[in-house]
Amino acid sequence: MNTPPTLLKLTAQPVGTPDIDHPKPERLIRGNPRRETWNSVDDALAAGRVYCGVWRCEPGRWRIAMGPTERELFTVLSGRCRVHDTQGGYQEAGPGEALYLPPGFAGEFEVLEHLTKTYMIAE
Repeated sequence: MNTPPTLLKLTAQPVGTPDIDHPKPERLIRGNPRRETWNSVDDALAAGRVYCGVWRCEPGRWRIAMGPTERELFTVLSGRCRVHDTQGGYQEAGPGEALYLPPGFAGEFEVLEHLTKTYMIAE
């Protein structure tokens, strides 16, 4: 008999100890924000992996680059952020808004106000 999949609820107040890091120095543009990650899902896919959890970060700005098969969908729970593309455009997101970063996306991630988001990354 197969065990049914378990539902997962993500909240702005995750339980447990987060993984803590900072952007790599060579990617920093402004600040050196502390980033906290509560990764709740790390599952293999037929051709990669999927990650899902809660992420919190202080204000700052750094360069980002999605891999050729990597994509992310995130929803802002609190705070504000901007994702800048290499052509000079950007999208800003606040509470209740989501952004999708497609495979191969390159640009900059800017945290304007202390940010908490849920995320799902597939590679």
